[in-house]
Amino acid sequence: MLKRSFDFLGAAFGLFLFSPILVGIALLIKIDGGPVFYRGVRVGLHGRPFRIFKFRTMVANADKLGGSSTADDDPRITRVGKFLRKYKLDELPQLINVLKGDMSIVGPRPEVPSEVERYSYEHRRLLSVRPGLTDYASIRFHNEGEILKGHPDPHKAYRELIQPEKIRLGLAYVHAQSLWTDLKVIGLTIQTLLVTRSHYDRDRES
Repeated sequence: MLKRSFDFLGAAFGLFLFSPILVGIALLIKIDGGPVFYRGVRVGLHGRPFRIFKFRTMVANADKLGGSSTADDDPRITRVGKFLRKYKLDELPQLINVLKGDMSIVGPRPEVPSEVERYSYEHRRLLSVRPGLTDYASIRFHNEGEILKGHPDPHKAYRELIQPEKIRLGLAYVHAQSLWTDLKVIGLTIQTLLVTRSHYDRDRES
């Protein structure tokens, strides 16, 4: 109950605080053409499917033009989408999912049904908690698109280079979850977006 109250109040405050940014991003996406939101299916608590809220960063019907893993050089990404993905702004609408109870602020990132079908018995422990906006894997792989860049099959590269560690970090969170852990992850996420990400981008350009 404490975690759910924290999630609800945090999501409500976040939506209020970021409302001008959310409206501005929605207008930019609309001007760029196509729907504002992407509503893909993800698997949540106890294996229940739900539709996630994300700002659309790819062309319409992108799911029919390629796989679910996206490299930075994916031609499906729009001009506005490149900026949104760089600073994870496309994830902000998931605060709506947190309000609805589909997600938590902190928890293992939700996967598509086809990936969950491949989970082992141990991996399915990830479904014992609500998926989250951020977690240790989100911090570790803040440059996921860059890791997948240049691979002829980004989804195969995701399964080989990212997913095993992502699952390990998700299970570590499940085994040691607490309000203190959530606050720590939130702090590390902010640090990653404001400091680590900026240094990473500057190093790439130099």
